Parts: sequence; structure tokens; C-alpha cells
Amino acid sequence: MGTNQTHKNGTVERVGLVACGALAREVLSVVEANGFDHVETRFLPAGLHNTPQQIPQAVDEVLAELAQSCSRLLVGYADCGTGGRLEPILEKHGATRIEGAHCYAFYSGLDVFDARQDAEPGTFYLTDFLARQFDTLVWKPLALDRHPELRDAYFGNYTRLMFLSQSPDPDLERRARDAAQRLGLRFEHHHTGLGGLSKFIEDNAA
Repeated sequence: MGTNQTHKNGTVERVGLVACGALAREVLSVVEANGFDHVETRFLPAGLHNTPQQIPQAVDEVLAELAQSCSRLLVGYADCGTGGRLEPILEKHGATRIEGAHCYAFYSGLDVFDARQDAEPGTFYLTDFLARQFDTLVWKPLALDRHPELRDAYFGNYTRLMFLSQSPDPDLERRARDAAQRLGLRFEHHHTGLGGLSKFIEDNAA
């Protein structure tokens, strides 16, 4: 772990971090574990992933607010379906974001994720957050609770559900298994821990 950067007057440099709400629990655990009291965190609604075109503007607005009190800015979003539209926002604010196309990649490790995805492209992924919120963010929005016959229309091209867990939680594994069964997909579980998320925060906030 590095040391906190200080200004000439001896005050600690404040770091602003805006992240997806789906990462809130994990981000806060890293910040607290490292004693990063100088890190100011903001979280945007995880539901923005349903309208990824809105993510850049939302991140832009929060970065502008954080810049008023923080001299270093971090973004806890991968590309997340924005099609590269986050990059101009990062440049505008001089912010740094975590690498990868989405959280599945940086949790797994970019090379590991690419290899798994190449081996079986028809894979549906769940993280701890998504296992916890499966009904709210997947099952009900797709109307599968009311029209289960739509399952094959949405998931007919998928063959497996891969649960990428951040914490060793038997209840979340049970929920993920249940989700796979309801979707008619083969279940796989790989424990990633916090993957690249913790390294990203520690390397850029210390």
C-alpha cells in the first residue's frame, strides 16, 4: 500500500470517487479496509445500466461536484455499454477509470474473462449484487414473473450462467443457482473476490 499524498501545507490530498451503485458495498469495503478517510465516494443508481447512454452525463455531473473539494478524481465504471462515451468525460475532468468493458471483466481479471467468454460466448453473468437483485433487475423487468414463456426469447442463445462471487456467501450462491435453474442454464461458480477493483482503488487513492 502506498502513502497518502500530502500538499505542502501538510493536508492530505482528497480523492473523489464516483462509482456504479452495483459496486457500492465492495468499494466501501476497500476504502474502509485501507483507512482511506481522504476518499469521498458517490454512487449512481445501478439501474442506469438499463440506459447506458445516460451514464456519461451522470458521471460528468458528479465529477464536477467532486472536483470542488477533491484534487484527484476516480471513476468506478468500466465502459459499461457506453460505447466509449465515458472517455471524453474522463479527459474533461482529468479523471481515471478502472479498465475493462464491464465489472465481470475487472472482477475476473481481463485476460481470464476474455478466455472464459471466448470459450463459451453464450454466458450470462451474475455478481454478488446481481444475484442479490436478480428479481428486481432481471426477472421482473423482463416480465418473466408474469410471462415465463418469454424465457427462451430472451435466453434461448445462452448456455450457462456464471456466478462471479465477491464474498463467500452461501445464500448468494443459492440465489445464483436458483436464477440459473429458472433461466434453464447450466450453473458455474467462480470466486473472484474483489479482483481488479481493490487494486484500482489502492493504486490510485493511496
